Amino acid sequence: MITTILLSFGALFLAELGDKSQLMALTFALRYRWWIVLSAITVASILVNLIAVGVGHFLGAALPTDLISLFAAATLIAVGLWTLREVLPGRTGEDDAEAAAPQTTSRSAFFVVLSAFLLAELGDRTMFATMALATKNGWVAVWIGSVAGMVAAGGLAILIGVTVGKHIPERTIATASGLLFLYFGAVTLLGTLAPGVGTLGAVALGAVLPAAAGAVLLVLRRRAFARTPERAVAPEQPEFELP
Repeated sequence: MITTILLSFGALFLAELGDKSQLMALTFALRYRWWIVLSAITVASILVNLIAVGVGHFLGAALPTDLISLFAAATLIAVGLWTLREVLPGRTGEDDAEAAAPQTTSRSAFFVVLSAFLLAELGDRTMFATMALATKNGWVAVWIGSVAGMVAAGGLAILIGVTVGKHIPERTIATASGLLFLYFGAVTLLGTLAPGVGTLGAVALGAVLPAAAGAVLLVLRRRAFARTPERAVAPEQPEFELP
């Protein structure tokens, strides 16, 4: 059993390195408290790997991954647009409290991270790796090892995100996070609807959506900056001489 746990841990940890799930963990760590992200990743890992070992060990069949991938793509794109909405021009002064809202509303942040991770992992290559391991090994050991490996990879990304986030302005973090989520969503959508483009094609074409969103955001910021009135200079008060 220990051998199977170590095998599953190593396979999932290596598979997660550089995967979109780890990049998502890093991005979420820039926006939310680290313990919220880690707890949501842990719950999502427990659920998705339980499904994987159940399908691999008991059913030996695959889930409708195309439909799940479409939901995942829609979720990622929606999270990206919602994040970019916070950095639109005109939302600075009066909406500072809203910009900090994701940091303070623990419940909503938890469910955002949980749903995004759960949908992103369903049908991912790591899930298929868990399914393959469960067909030939004890499902309990595979489940424990795969959950530990996935959480360890996410924890590493969170550590990097927390360290880097201390030196980056909040607006820059929000913009980068939103664009990254749009990219992940676009790549997932292309991989599902146009599998003929291949992995490299999806990676390249997926950059079109965040590039377009970034260009629109840049134009809006320039227009807002051009319309910002200059601070009025108070006229000098005339000096009155005493009689």
